[in-house]
Amino acid sequence: MAQQVDTPVPLQQARTLYEGMALYGFDTDARIALIRRGIPASTISRLSARMGMSKEFLLSSLGLSRATISRKEKDASLLSKDESERVLGVETLIGMVQAMVEQSGDPAGFDAARWVSDWLSKPLPALAGATPASYMDTFEGQKLVVQLLSMTQSGAYA
Repeated sequence: MAQQVDTPVPLQQARTLYEGMALYGFDTDARIALIRRGIPASTISRLSARMGMSKEFLLSSLGLSRATISRKEKDASLLSKDESERVLGVETLIGMVQAMVEQSGDPAGFDAARWVSDWLSKPLPALAGATPASYMDTFEGQKLVVQLLSMTQSGAYA
């Protein structure tokens, strides 16, 4: 089996790749390539603003170090694979909610990012009273959160 070698991508190219994407439903290979390249650290500030969520809460939910992210933002560098994957998990969740609303009714005036922010911070009985945000720091936790949303749409869980 050949070993994958990642070539560094200039920051501007990574930013362009990331900002131009509708990540939910995006080709898996392209998502993996984006994670391997890393996304700009500045993405976190823009994401927290879009969601109307404090940057501190977002970083805490994702299990990311404030000092590390601040340094990377200051240096205009890219997030690591692990950091990028966690952030893209939130972006995917937002895209999933937007797609659900578009499939179920009229999306006019709906702000998926703000809705996800609110939903992530509310305790859920399905999580024994924990918040979905408390599961966003791992890939498995993010999969569980996606499953909960899918069940909600299908009516499997009320």
